[in-house]
Amino acid sequence: MMTESLVKQNPAKVGSSTRVEHELVSLPDPSEKIVAAVYKFRDQSGQYQTSATGVSWSTAVTQGATSVLIKALEESGWFVVIEREGLSNLLNERKIIRSSRANFKGADGQELAPLPPLLYAGVIFEGGIISYDKNILTGGAGAKYFGLGASTQYRQDKVTIYLRAVSTQNGRILKTVYTTKTILSEVVDVGFYRYVEYKRLFEAEAGYSYNEPVQICVTEAIQKAVRSLIIEGVVDNLWQLKNPRDVNSLAFDAYFREKEDARNEPLLAEYLPSKRNRVGLGINLLNTLYTGDYPDPQFKLGGNIYLDTGISKNFTLSFGAGKGMLAAESNFNTDIYMADFAVKYHFFPQFNFSPLVRAGTSLFYFDAKDKNGINNTSREDRIRPLISMGSGFDYLISDMVGINLQINYNY
Repeated sequence: MMTESLVKQNPAKVGSSTRVEHELVSLPDPSEKIVAAVYKFRDQSGQYQTSATGVSWSTAVTQGATSVLIKALEESGWFVVIEREGLSNLLNERKIIRSSRANFKGADGQELAPLPPLLYAGVIFEGGIISYDKNILTGGAGAKYFGLGASTQYRQDKVTIYLRAVSTQNGRILKTVYTTKTILSEVVDVGFYRYVEYKRLFEAEAGYSYNEPVQICVTEAIQKAVRSLIIEGVVDNLWQLKNPRDVNSLAFDAYFREKEDARNEPLLAEYLPSKRNRVGLGINLLNTLYTGDYPDPQFKLGGNIYLDTGISKNFTLSFGAGKGMLAAESNFNTDIYMADFAVKYHFFPQFNFSPLVRAGTSLFYFDAKDKNGINNTSREDRIRPLISMGSGFDYLISDMVGINLQINYNY
């Protein structure tokens, strides 16, 4: 019996373009192309791939970065790239050609012309992949209820590229630039299990993982470095534009804005400013569940409004008021009116996604009725101060809009 595979097999195809390639090819034209050579653009990070089963001797990044750099130089339209990585092969082949021409004559019986000289480079490009930092940011979230659960985990790595241009006339380093690129890995899974009868368990699970290709990230970082080196060289008068007024083009303006943003961005995440505003106003949808002596509790919907004010980078004071319900099948139901005060702690306020914990106190007013709709509680018993604790996460969709999910317990 044949079953269709969940993974579709695709035929070989031409390599896809990266997001940075458009920025590279849209640069203004040079007054004259520069003859450039690349001998070796190596992996200098010394990092190996992580493995859950033991030691892996596979390197974390590509060992063919020289070819990636050569292609980026060609795509820019600013350089005539000459072969130097396989120079020994090229020289051997030219030696064979010269030997053949010395021993044999052409079809007309005349001596064959000598080989033209090799091009020599005006600029040599050096550098390499100098760093591959693993797990610069990790996290996740998940929830399970009555056998149904889902979770997600993510991890960020970072690769760093250094590229420099060296003059072949005097060996002077003309310019050095460096670029970085984060690499995202994410896992999402959903599971379900249920006892369908005695000693019979039904279980199902599904999920997927996404790993941003390291080679694509390295390619983008190298292309970004080539673009930066071209623009920086124009600014320093190392090479010239075909039209000098192109220095005010959109490509140059975009680069200068990007450079200014990078200059103002701290290197370490703990020094990044919080993305949470000092004051926030929001609306929550509540789903309350009674826990107590009565059997058969029911979920009931409610809502509240809250005001958050930040007192430090990680801590926030929260004030809220709302209305909900508690019910236990046919035993009782009650409307509840609540006012609460809590302190929230965001673990990663500098990022869009941040887990959080909260603790505080709540004041509840119960309008309790029995199954006959009669309220027999005294006025004093209707008001209860409670201790509130909870955890969850929030995610900023934009600077002004976010969503949050919390599980709170009031005692």
